[in-house]
This record gives sequence, structure tokens and C-alpha cells, in this order.
Amino acid sequence: MKKMTIDGNTAAAHVAYAFSDVAAIYPITPSSPMAESCDEWAAQGRKNLMGNVPRIVEMQSEAGAAGAVHGSLAAGAMTTTFTASQGLLLMIPNMYKISGELLPCVFHVSARALAAHALSIFGDHQDVMACRQTGFAMMASASVQEVMDLALVSHVATLRSSVPFLHYFDGFRTSHEVSKIDGIEYEEMAKIVDFNDIEKFRARALNPEHPHQQGTAQNPDIYFQNREAANKYYDAVPEIVQKVMDDVYKITGRQYHLFDYYGASDAEKVIVLMGSGCEAVEETVDYLMAKGEKVGVLKVRLYRPFCAKSFVNALPKTVKYLTVLDRTKEPGAHGEPLYLDVVAALEQQGVSGIEVLCGRYGLGSKEFNPSMVNAVYKNMGGANKTRFTVGINDDVSFTSIPVEEKIDAAPKGTISCKFYGLGSDGTVGANKNSIKIIGDHTDKYAQAYFVYDSKKSGGITVSHLRFGDKPIRATYLIDQADFVACHNASYILRYDMLSDLKEGGTFLLNCSWPVEEIDKYLPAVVKNQIAKKKIKFFVLDGLKVVMDLGSTKGVNTVMQAAFFKLANIIPYEEAEKYMKDAVRKTYARKGDAVVNMNLACIDNAITGLKQINYPESWATTTEGAEPLALPEDKYFKEFIHPILVQKGDDLPVSAFSPDGVVPVGTSKFEKRGIAVNVPEWIPEKCIQCNRCSFVCPHAVIRPVLATEEELKNKPEGFVTKDAQGFKGYQYRIQVSPFDCTGCTNCVGVCPAKEKALKMVPIEEAIAKESANWDYAASLKETSAQFKEDSVKGSQFKKPLFEFSGACAGCGETPYVKLLTQLFGNRMVIANATGCSSIYGGSAPTCPYTVNDKGHGPAWANSLFEDNAEFGYGIHLGIAQHRQVLVNQMTAAITLGVSDQLKD
Repeated sequence: MKKMTIDGNTAAAHVAYAFSDVAAIYPITPSSPMAESCDEWAAQGRKNLMGNVPRIVEMQSEAGAAGAVHGSLAAGAMTTTFTASQGLLLMIPNMYKISGELLPCVFHVSARALAAHALSIFGDHQDVMACRQTGFAMMASASVQEVMDLALVSHVATLRSSVPFLHYFDGFRTSHEVSKIDGIEYEEMAKIVDFNDIEKFRARALNPEHPHQQGTAQNPDIYFQNREAANKYYDAVPEIVQKVMDDVYKITGRQYHLFDYYGASDAEKVIVLMGSGCEAVEETVDYLMAKGEKVGVLKVRLYRPFCAKSFVNALPKTVKYLTVLDRTKEPGAHGEPLYLDVVAALEQQGVSGIEVLCGRYGLGSKEFNPSMVNAVYKNMGGANKTRFTVGINDDVSFTSIPVEEKIDAAPKGTISCKFYGLGSDGTVGANKNSIKIIGDHTDKYAQAYFVYDSKKSGGITVSHLRFGDKPIRATYLIDQADFVACHNASYILRYDMLSDLKEGGTFLLNCSWPVEEIDKYLPAVVKNQIAKKKIKFFVLDGLKVVMDLGSTKGVNTVMQAAFFKLANIIPYEEAEKYMKDAVRKTYARKGDAVVNMNLACIDNAITGLKQINYPESWATTTEGAEPLALPEDKYFKEFIHPILVQKGDDLPVSAFSPDGVVPVGTSKFEKRGIAVNVPEWIPEKCIQCNRCSFVCPHAVIRPVLATEEELKNKPEGFVTKDAQGFKGYQYRIQVSPFDCTGCTNCVGVCPAKEKALKMVPIEEAIAKESANWDYAASLKETSAQFKEDSVKGSQFKKPLFEFSGACAGCGETPYVKLLTQLFGNRMVIANATGCSSIYGGSAPTCPYTVNDKGHGPAWANSLFEDNAEFGYGIHLGIAQHRQVLVNQMTAAITLGVSDQLKD
């Protein structure tokens, strides 16, 4: 074995690759990296356990991938696939076939929420729970280490049993968590594989030299009996799995059982669950046992077939209360799946005297932390709410239990760090490097988890890094940090970053503000927190460091160096060496100039680091930068704003529409202010072509065409010029600095001899143009007559798609915007899942909006695969409505109406 600092997806892929002749794949978040890793390894010529290079084939859909898996298995090739969510559901028909034909294989699933009232790419168990009737055995992993270990158990057990396995772990929480684990080398895996099992499987393959038929059609006289004929194979699975777990123990020293109990031997309160939540519960058990409480947790490994005897044997005899926690929801069911299995198991084994409670948690990667676990234990023998949710405020059906006490269950000596970055600014990449540096070069345990919003590049990212001398079981977000770094100065006005920073902790702010003037740029509440908590406050102008080196990239490297200097997890001299080694390895292919620039970033970062010695008066001051003003819009204040400032967890159930419907035209409220530089219009150089507006991906540049009368109340700085081709009208190009992403497309496309746009610092633009933008946005659509289907004319129409979450410089959104200008008042959009659905339909804001009449695009999304069919169905429905209207009007005319009404 060797230490590996990897994520859960890579751990699963490492094992799957070893056992596969073929992998039929189709990418779906968050499982895609498993397939990508296998594809990369195959391209590099890496050998599997049998000494061959697997064949990796990408299909046209998940359904196609499942069909290919089925066919490859029938041909005697050891085959696997990787999937999640609706992608897994599309495989269900083939899963019945694969299990019905007793074809050994393993599907690896980064378990994910299902698209219901809305799409969610985040983790829970809704997808895998929809597969429990397929005949696949189901194995649950709770951590990155378990993913590697139990993936191995699954692959060996499927060969021994001939029953196919579904191996799953929580999407993002485990699939993308980077952790330091003990890797299992292929030669170690080979020790527990009976290669005769592989030969037996291959001997069953379709082969014209000894042909057979399978997958026949059967009539009522025999189908039932044949369906029951496989029972003995499933009855044998639990014992086989346990034997394989014992074999894995022999090569790894890590012992697993079908159900693993952890906690007090005389526990009275026990939680039953599976997946990453087990780690948080286990950590809480240690915390509560230290206080003398009799608690425990029973972790489910093999969920299907569910072995009732093993389950009961794993429970302490002293148990009075069992709470079964499910990370799924079955509307209308008497209880969630695992709960019903537990109740049935206790009944079957004749166990009585235990009160069994049913809880639901963590849907869509909703946070599940020790404070919530503590609330679940308090509910047992307390309120005893028999069916409940935890982690939300359900003020509609009142299912939720209160979380009244905030606890810190992390082992002593754990160092927790949070980083607030801008999507695509390199913060996440730098933090992954930091984790690998510490994980690979020290004896410390390390963990990294990354939270992204639904914007593409340019959205907020929050990195959660933990380091410690003991294994890290914290499968939840950091809410008590030792170190917080803010890599984008605009966030200081938007997000509460210091509430989670411990007293005496360290705060690093990347900003270009003069140190002596820092006081005026910070909101009063930020200064209050810094002083009251006695925070060590440092600033660093990362952009200046890289610009002094002749570049605009490398801020992430600068901030990484500052982190190692301030966090002091390892001596900085060692960290510096490891960082520079990583730079040489990462950028070697880009040439010496890039390597040397990044090395210089590291050297110059520390000299640019400044500590702020703030006065005690900061603790009580009420003076400072004004937080962003909120628009006078009830929906924005009560629903959108809490989500934008990372407080969406606090919204109660009553804040949501049960069907997931949201209003349009709300992205205008965000005002993200994420650009460094934005365009400024130079009137005297402008030739009024409107091309800058035409190419703007975010609709932040707009031509104004209005009469003197319409502009009589314009602000003083609202400069206009006579409109060319429109007598009596004034013309202006107006930019929204807060909504711009700084892509410079507009400057690049300007055909004027001297560019009519120049990029200026965003602070300068905000001071000059914010009021002008608000005024321009308040003007009615122009009354001028123009050619709507020309480049220039189209831009005088209000774009009904604006300020989306697309990447800066996006090549798609200008076309979407143009479509809405040409046809938006009559558009119905069937949007496939993908980039366009994320920048076009991510909660809480909607970039599609309405014109002055309140007309605009109506938007809906079904799935990734059925976009054409979904849109065609919309067309059929509308066509039918129109025909019904024709029929009604025709009938009305035949009844005899006036000529006027008839017309």
C-alpha cells in the first residue's frame, strides 16, 4: 500500500480500471471524473489486473452506455460503467436484464439528487434508492478510503456470486472530496482474486463455437418460476461479501462488516444510516461519549441484499431507541426505504422493545453536521418525533426538529481553513495543490472539499480545507475556521465571511486598497467582527504582485504562498520548496517563462503581505463602507438575497413554491461586481454601429435611442450625441459596471478607427455610471422606427435575456440574447440540460425577462436526453390549443354574429 491524496472518484476509478476489459461510459456530473480517469489511463497504456489495456468507449447516452455494458458482459468481457442521477435511472431497464442473466459487473455511482421540481447536481440517495428493486446488490461507501476498499469488495464479490453490484458514494461530498488515504496496489488486489471466477464468467459468453440462447420471451406458465430460480444466488451474497471483506482486511488491515457499529457498548440511542453522513455521526458519537452519553451509530455497508440477522447482531443489546436516517424522499410512502427495511428486519428477527424513528436529511447535498446529529440524538427519548426532517426549517408540514446547540466535534489539533474565491481564478486549483503538498510530504491527514455556486466561471467558490494528526471524518462544511482567506475584494461587501472564523483566527484579504486607507473600504460590521474576535488581519495585493512581473495571471499562486506563510501548518521553508516543485511540474509544458513567472509569484508574495494593526475602536464603530443597497423588491429581499449571500440554508419551507416555479427578470438584482476592469464609452469616437452591444455576452452594453423630451430628466453625467439616421433622437451607449464580467469582447469588436470603448477600473466605472445605468434602465423602449432584423436595429430592442451566469466572454449567450431581441415576446423555450440550462435557469435568479408590455420568453427544462422530444411536445400542446381556439371561433360564427365581431 502507498499513501494517496486523491478524491473519491479517482479511488473508485483506480479499482474499476483494474477489473475491467471494457468500460462503456457517458459523462454526467458528478461521476464524470471516474470515466475521464479511466480514459486517460487507457490512453497512457496503463495495464489492468489481467495485464491488458481496457477499451473505453463513450456512448450517445446513459441508456446507450447501459446497453453496451449488457452486450459486453454477454460477450464475456468484464465491464463497468460510471453514472449518477437520471443517468442511472436511464440504465434501470438494462440493470434488470443484467441481474436477471446473473452477469457479474459493478456500476460505480456518485449518488445524486434527481431532477424533480428542479435540477440538482448535488448528492443524496434518491437515484440509487430507485434501483433497489433491479436485482443489483448495493454497497455503500462513506469516505474516500471506503470508496477504494469497498469498490474492491464489490468487484471481487460480484465475480464470486455472479450477482451484479451497484457501488455508490455521495456525489460531491465523497466523489470530489480530496483526502489522504492508503491506496491499494494492483498486486495486492490480485492476492484476493480467484482468476478461475473470471474464467468461469468468460466461459458463459455468447460464442458460435458453443452457442446458446438467452433473454427469451416467456409465457405466464413459466415466467414466475424462472424468476424465483435465482434466489439461492442472492441468499449467498451476504456471506460472500463478508468473506471478501475479511480478505480485504488481510491485505489492508481495515476490517469491514455488512453492518459496522461504532459507539458505546451499552448505548441506548443509536442512529442507522449509510453514506458520508456516517462520518459526521461517528465524530459526534466520540464528542457525546466523552460527555458520558450512551450513544452509537450503525453504518450500513451492504444494503442489498439486506441481511436482517447481521443487522440485529450488530446492534448493542441495550438499545432503546433507533433513529433511521435516509438521504432520500419517497413522496407518499409510509416511511423512507432504509427505515422500512430496519422495521422489517427487527420484526423478522423477533426483536421488540425498541422504538424506531424515521428521519430524512441531506437532500441535494444539504448540510449535515454534528450539531444536527446532536439534535437527532436529543429527539430520541425527548420529543420523540417519529417522522422528521433535520437541517431545514419546515414551517409548512412541520416535520423538522430544532437544532438548538452548535457543537464542534472535530478532534483536537485539527486546523480548519476556508477560502472564498472567484470561479476560474485558480483558487480551487491552488488549494488542491496545497492539499497534495501537505498530504504527500507530511504525516498529517488532509481533506479538501469545494463548494461552487451555479454560475459558470465568475461565480463564488468556497474551499474547505482541514489538516490534522488524526483521521478526518468531518463530512460537512467548516463553520469554525482557524484561517479565512478572501481572494476577491468585492466579496467583503456581499458575504459574511468572518462569523465562522474563531476568536484569534487569521483573515487574509486580497485587495488593491492602500493599507493606510483600509478603514474606509471595510463595512462597519466587518471591522466590528475583526476587533471583537481579535482577528489577525492581513492584506495582500495579489494582482499587483503578478502585474509587476508583467502578467495578469498567477494571483492564485501568490495567495497560496501567503496561505502557507500565515497558516503555519508546515514550516514555510518546506512549503516554499514543495510549491516550487509543483509549479515546475504543472507548468513545465508551457515553457520556462511561465514557470519562472510562477516561481517569482511565490517569492514576491511574502514581501507584499501586510498586517493591519487596527484600533480597538473598530469593535464598536458604525462607520465604514456602505454594504450594497438592496432593491425595493419583496421577492428579492425575502428569497433571492438570502441565497446570494450564502444564507439559503436559513430559508424555511414556506419560502418556496411547491412546484418549483419562479418569476422571470430577477438577475438584474444581483449586481455581482466581479470584473476588475469594465468598458467606458468614448462618445466622440463612436460611429453608432451597435456592434459592442451585439457581441456582449451578458447584455451589459446597450444603446439608448430617445428624444430630448424623453431625456429631460437625465442625470448630469448622462452624455448623449445626435443619433445618426434618426432625426430628433439622441444616442448613447450605456454600460452596467456591476453586471459586466470584463471579457473585453466589446472593445475587440469595435470597428472605429480609434476605439470608442476603453477598459477602466471597476471602482471608477461604478462611481461614474451606476446612476446612469439606473436611469437608462428606467426609460421606455424607443419609439423610433428602425430595421429590427439588422445588426444595428436589433440592438435597439430590449434584450429579454440579461446578466446570466455564463462565463466571461461566452460565445453562446450573444446568440441567445439576439434571439430574445428578435422573437422574445413570443418565445417558449425547451432547454436541454447543460451550460445553457445552468446560466439560463439556475436558482435563485432568472436572466430571462420581459419587455415593457410584460411579455417575454417562457422557459422550461426537462432532462439532458429528451430536449427535442420535450420541445416537440410543447409544440403539439400549443398547436392543439390553437386548433381548439379555431374550432370555438368557427362554432361562434355559425351561430350568427355581427360582421364586426366576425372580423
